[in-house]
Amino acid sequence: MKAKEIRDLSEQEIEKKVRDTRQELMNLRLRKQAGQVEAPSQLLELRRDIARMETILKERAAAN
Repeated sequence: MKAKEIRDLSEQEIEKKVRDTRQELMNLRLRKQAGQVEAPSQLLELRRDIARMETILKERAAAN
């Protein structure tokens, strides 16, 4: 998810996306332990998406 797309969302939508992405990351980690992950780079992508969303949330909180 691009930063521009995240900035277009409301704070509640971003928080929901963070929760969903964290859940997806946890499921992917469990599948990795079982050896069922086809694209290990997806782990890195999800972690970066979470970081982007949290950064934008913190920017908005600092602006208020």
